[in-house]
Amino acid sequence: MNNTVIGLTGQTGAGKSTIADYAQEHSCRIVDADIIAREVLGKGSPCLKRLAEIFGYDIIDEEGCCRRKLLAERAFSSVENTEVLNRMTHARITELAGEYINRYKNEDGVIIYDCPLLFESGGDSLCDIVVAVAAPDKIRLQRIIARDGITEHEAMLRIKAQKDEEFYRKRADYVIDGSMDKERVLSQFGELLRKIARKEV
Repeated sequence: MNNTVIGLTGQTGAGKSTIADYAQEHSCRIVDADIIAREVLGKGSPCLKRLAEIFGYDIIDEEGCCRRKLLAERAFSSVENTEVLNRMTHARITELAGEYINRYKNEDGVIIYDCPLLFESGGDSLCDIVVAVAAPDKIRLQRIIARDGITEHEAMLRIKAQKDEEFYRKRADYVIDGSMDKERVLSQFGELLRKIARKEV
């Protein structure tokens, strides 16, 4: 039974989601840190209440749910604010991710832990192999604006809140150049999946 855990990480706008979608289409089990984060920041959660005390009670709407865009605007407005958000959410997200991964290990199939802040959160400790996706800032900027419908200024704040490409290159087992065309990006990842299936990595 092959249930290798691949940590999938990288810079926002680099192409990580494209690879995650491909992996799911090819029968990989996906554990998505962003989905888990929504659970951690769910209605009435202790974490959401603590964040409201720091970033403003208006990050919670009338129904008690997180205004995620407003929280992101404030959390990504400075490196310090980003670190506060991450510190308050990382441990719980990693704990829940570990629980999901362990459930999938009872089944056959490669497990993908899709986590933008894999290294920062310590989530790489859950993984057998780490794949990072990186791309130049100019390309990422265009993609983030188109994807999220935000201004160039807002997109740049998100880029600056993340680590640079060198950070990922030093830590990941494999780095995929997300600036390449989609077919080449997916071809590289597909070859890695085939190597895992053949137990060559």
